[in-house]
Amino acid sequence: MKTRVNKTTQPIRSQSDRDAISGYFWRNNYRDYALFIFGIYTGRRIVDLVKLDVRDVAYINKRLRFTISERLKILEKKTGKFIDLLLHPSARRALSKYLRPRLKASPSMGALLNEPLFRSRSPRRTDGQYRITQQHAWRILNSAARACGLNYKIGTHSLRKTFGYMLYQNNTNIELIQQLLNHSSPAITLAYIGITQDDMDEAILGLG
Repeated sequence: MKTRVNKTTQPIRSQSDRDAISGYFWRNNYRDYALFIFGIYTGRRIVDLVKLDVRDVAYINKRLRFTISERLKILEKKTGKFIDLLLHPSARRALSKYLRPRLKASPSMGALLNEPLFRSRSPRRTDGQYRITQQHAWRILNSAARACGLNYKIGTHSLRKTFGYMLYQNNTNIELIQQLLNHSSPAITLAYIGITQDDMDEAILGLG
């Protein structure tokens, strides 16, 4: 009997799968590791992630030290809404790990702040000012999913959906998750993060 494959982009529900992908990126590419961790801990759309500059996530503090910001403050492209989001420590650590070598290679801290955050290594330019595209981000995630043996559909929306699903797993109120994802109703949020009949059955069985 063939296993039915869900063709809808899925969140990465299990911690073991998230660990497998983050470990794969950690071993192979710190930029991709930072993109993955930043994506699943902020829940922002890929269109907003690839447009970020370093200055959106870092600054030079009063002691003239390069510092990762505690909050992400951006204008969402799709909704036109201003977002002020606390950056999870895991996201800040990933950015620090990724940006540290770039800081050493940069002519100045100010120069680094003006660079794209998720920079392309395109051979067509040597100044490092290319951004990765949404399509490139999709390929990065899909390659990692295949390498880690994930048998469900992974795409760039998986980052945002995983953020919502992790909040759900942490017993966060669904209305709050709705607000964090800027959805119009809790029902849309539940469908978006892929809450299944099995999830609902397990919730009932888990009652004391």
